[in-house]
Amino acid sequence: MVHILSQQNSIFNQFIAEIRDVNVQGDSMRFRRNMERMGEIMAYEISKKMEYELVQTTTPLGVADTYRITSEPVIATILRAGLPLHLGVLNYFDKAGNCFISAYRRHHKDNTFDIHIEYISSPDLNDKTLILCDPMLATGSSMVLAYKALLSRGTPKHTHIVTAIASRQGIDHVRTQMPSQNYTLWCGAVDEELTSQAYIVPGLGDAGDLAFGEKI
Repeated sequence: MVHILSQQNSIFNQFIAEIRDVNVQGDSMRFRRNMERMGEIMAYEISKKMEYELVQTTTPLGVADTYRITSEPVIATILRAGLPLHLGVLNYFDKAGNCFISAYRRHHKDNTFDIHIEYISSPDLNDKTLILCDPMLATGSSMVLAYKALLSRGTPKHTHIVTAIASRQGIDHVRTQMPSQNYTLWCGAVDEELTSQAYIVPGLGDAGDLAFGEKI
């Protein structure tokens, strides 16, 4: 299942427009906050798919029947670009477990690259709802590799993949290469073009640099 939030007009599209806009991107705090707000909206949409239980809540005047999530999710992020998106999701699932993945591209002279996982910090994922965040789904290779690496920490009950901008190629790669079909993909917007250096066009540029400054 693939959900593309920009296909229906809402304030979400304003945030998409601003993170893409070169005239706005110079304000890194605004970029981070927009990415965070997009994570919040996606978390709200994901919450509709989760399991709830009926509980009784004591108020100053009596007892009310209310519903609460039966099990908090685990939110996972590929560092460093995914941190603002991760924070937005965490703002809504404030008791969630947190997982951080360190990965990088090693480029070669022929414009190809390999993706390497360096480190994972994660709670037990067995039978948990996993929300895996990365702002850009370009080739899809990083997302699939990260998911496979996370299986060493347990097998999730269901995985929600959250991304701000995806390429059509990236979506197709996830569909064909994910070792489990028990996932839902949430995209802010989908672009058709991918360069030979695996940058999404029109995309938005380098999300990590825009959020936290250029790296050496």
